[in-house]
Amino acid sequence: MGDLKRVALVTGGSRGIGLGIARCLARDGFDLAINGMREASSVEASLVELRALGADVVYIQADVAEATDRTRLLAAVRERFGRLDLLVNNAGVAPHVRADILAAPEESFDRVLRINLKGPYFLTQAAARWMIEERQADPERPLAIVNITSVSVTLASTSRGEYCVSKAGLAMSTRLWAVRLAEFAIPVYEVRPGIVATDMTTPVKDAYERRIAEGLVPQMRWGLPEDVGRAVAMLAAGNLSYSTGAVIVVDGGLTLPRL
Repeated sequence: MGDLKRVALVTGGSRGIGLGIARCLARDGFDLAINGMREASSVEASLVELRALGADVVYIQADVAEATDRTRLLAAVRERFGRLDLLVNNAGVAPHVRADILAAPEESFDRVLRINLKGPYFLTQAAARWMIEERQADPERPLAIVNITSVSVTLASTSRGEYCVSKAGLAMSTRLWAVRLAEFAIPVYEVRPGIVATDMTTPVKDAYERRIAEGLVPQMRWGLPEDVGRAVAMLAAGNLSYSTGAVIVVDGGLTLPRL
């Protein structure tokens, strides 16, 4: 039975939104390859939690922005599980310092774009080649790729322009891969979170607490990592198999046009 379990690779899957996604997939019967930049010892508690949910879990330390690391990452997944059914491109970073776009340094732009856009773009390329092999071997097997973007795809934040540009690029990447992989029955989706309680939003917690209380988010609460995780699990289950390229917005109504 274990040999039949589906396998998901979740980048940035040991904390925040990535961990919320991994939890939901583990509950749905996936085995998990978790990727991150931290030392294995610092993510052990997350791995123990996921194993307690029934998943076989491996942690692979790798930088998705580096070509050699991407190759090593997929090789490790192949060695451990021999298959890949779902890729979740979740790993991402914010600028080290929020800075007005009139003054933000080029180095910050390069760093954020390499990790948030270049990394998942080329990880998808490599994973898709593997998935095409899998599809040819088994025409009925459910396969999928999910990109985690942000409401910053459409909402401009001039104090973190590089982040907005990276997520907008990832949204277009979703469309590109959805078109290219459609002939192989490999759907590609975008999940677009709003204001989610994670390490990334901790520095602006007080400001967002106030704005949410004032009505910024119609559902009047922070998003939780599991809110995003449930959306990914729904896509992984094949419930939108005829909707490649679809965007699932998980923002509590934040981006709804209102008068």
